[in-house]
Amino acid sequence: MAAAPARARADYDYLIKLLLIGDSGVGKSCLLLRFSDGSFTTSFITTIGIDFKIRTIELDGKRIKLQIWDTAGQERFRTITTAYYRGAMGILLVYDVTDEASFNNIRNWIRNIEQHASDNVNKILVGNKADMDESKRAVPTAKGQALADEYGIKFFETSAKTNMNVEEVFFSIARDIKQRLADTDSRAEPQTIKINQQDSAADGGQAAQKSACCG
Repeated sequence: MAAAPARARADYDYLIKLLLIGDSGVGKSCLLLRFSDGSFTTSFITTIGIDFKIRTIELDGKRIKLQIWDTAGQERFRTITTAYYRGAMGILLVYDVTDEASFNNIRNWIRNIEQHASDNVNKILVGNKADMDESKRAVPTAKGQALADEYGIKFFETSAKTNMNVEEVFFSIARDIKQRLADTDSRAEPQTIKINQQDSAADGGQAAQKSACCG
């Protein structure tokens, strides 16, 4: 009996691993819960080490399986979570718009990414709790946008409570990663041919040099 086509064996076209990082209490777990389960809770439970959820989405005619890891923001768990940077294809840097310290710490989190993550990892900046009263806001939208521009990454303000921009953030970074993976796939074949041709040409040149110098 003929083997089932590859598409029938897998329930997705791309598997994308995302990482949520940021200070403790900025709402990483709430964003993940809102996106994966469509729910929101006001109770604050500290993430112990690492947690993850899976959601499969449709994007430009492709099925994308998102494996989203929620990391602990507290210092004592930092050594546990650094191990998860390596395999990440996309990282969401989350701060709380009512907490300036969490925003200032984004630079430290970016340094962590530069130390531990892959060079080509996609990043996106997320200012959470944007539903809060303006009198409680400590980080203006323009300030968040300026930081994102400085690092050349996209920026969204979100609210896990009201579901503002939550889908948009995850879809945006997933689309960018899918495009990067597709570009890599499409370039892989021609590159192999070119490299082989260059190798054989270089080998020929080396052989000619050797015969000349030995002759």
